Amino acid sequence: MTDQKVISMKERIANGFQLRNYIKAGIFLIIVIFVLVFIFTNLFIVKEGEFKVVRQFGEVVRIESEPGLNYKIPFVQSVTTLPKHQMTYDVSEAEINTKDKKRMLIDNYAVWRISDPKKMIANARSVINAESRMEEFIYSVVRTELGQLNYDEIINDEKSSRGSLNDRVTDKVNELLANVNYGITVTDVRIKRTDLPGENEQSVYTRMISERQSTAQEYLSMGDAEKNRIEAETDRKVKEMLAKAQADAETIRAEGESEAARVYNQSFSKDPEFYSLFRTLESYKKTINGETVVVLPSDSPYTSLLTGNTQ
Repeated sequence: MTDQKVISMKERIANGFQLRNYIKAGIFLIIVIFVLVFIFTNLFIVKEGEFKVVRQFGEVVRIESEPGLNYKIPFVQSVTTLPKHQMTYDVSEAEINTKDKKRMLIDNYAVWRISDPKKMIANARSVINAESRMEEFIYSVVRTELGQLNYDEIINDEKSSRGSLNDRVTDKVNELLANVNYGITVTDVRIKRTDLPGENEQSVYTRMISERQSTAQEYLSMGDAEKNRIEAETDRKVKEMLAKAQADAETIRAEGESEAARVYNQSFSKDPEFYSLFRTLESYKKTINGETVVVLPSDSPYTSLLTGNTQ
């Protein structure tokens, strides 16, 4: 019985040691897991196209811009993300006055990026604040630039004096942003739409129709003038061609008559008596008709021919 008690005591001691080992192993495992979680929660990854801003007690201590794995001090430092790529901002539609005191609506958009995250955080505090200030500058510059142009010069492409307005606006907005050290750069500012207040639309449409009608009438007048010029030129050429043809015809006719006379002379010279008879008969044909009375002497050759007495 005593031996059994000894064995039971030994087993309980062994089980106690084994339990303590399990407890130690569990505690160690928990500590390892806690340490790993603690480490991983204080690691951060910098991705392509973003800035990681590390703050300590609210102050920026460093900015990570290269892609990779980084570490922050636990409980002391925090990390925020800022976009590194170019962004598009749709500027609110606004009303401006032109040089000739007319109103119009302007709708812009801007392409911009964060060039210095530290300055942006120090002065603008956030992306929203930076965009808000940028919008104010864009509106101010666009209003100033378009305020130097007349209404017709803005809406009429044929008379437009805008030139490189987008480039000028971009440069001036960047100058204003540089003065306030916002750490952002505007890549491009574009006017995507110019519109009219409702009360001005009809008057502008009427003016545009009038201008188009005037232009059409000018084209019609130019066409009529060109038509008259072509007709006059054609008539002149026709007259010249007819006059030349008439002159050529007269020349050919004269040459034909001359040739006929030559042939007649050549033919009649072979028999003068026949020629004389022929000319006499031709003259009779022209001078004698049904009412002609001819008095001839009895010994006239013509009388002999008419009476048949040719002896």
